[in-house]
Amino acid sequence: MTETPDDTAKDDTAKIEKYITTALQRKAENIKAIAVGDLTSYTDIIIIITGRSARQVTSVAEHIHTTMKKQGVLPLGVEGIKEGKWALLDFGDVIIHVFDAETRALYDLEGLWSDAPELDLSRFTTKDEKE
Repeated sequence: MTETPDDTAKDDTAKIEKYITTALQRKAENIKAIAVGDLTSYTDIIIIITGRSARQVTSVAEHIHTTMKKQGVLPLGVEGIKEGKWALLDFGDVIIHVFDAETRALYDLEGLWSDAPELDLSRFTTKDEKE
């Protein structure tokens, strides 16, 4: 049976669910997930998250790191958590960037990966965001 693009998107969304729900536990904002696997060999999905302050960037990144570690999912690399401007967590097939708003706008990863499809994360929105 051949996998359709919809099947692949559903698989990708299931793959990142644990990261998205963990980030939302720390009230992360403006979460985007981009499927870059067809464009690069070093990862399948890039998740981009915004924190409202340096403290929140650190909190979101630390929470993802410790929660995944408790689940036995260890990162290949972690950078910038303490600085609070841009934290990077590399889980191999998924790379997570947690930015403050200014740094996110400066590096514009969404623009860099504009040829890659964005995953539908609407099922993860909170009740307040839907209203």
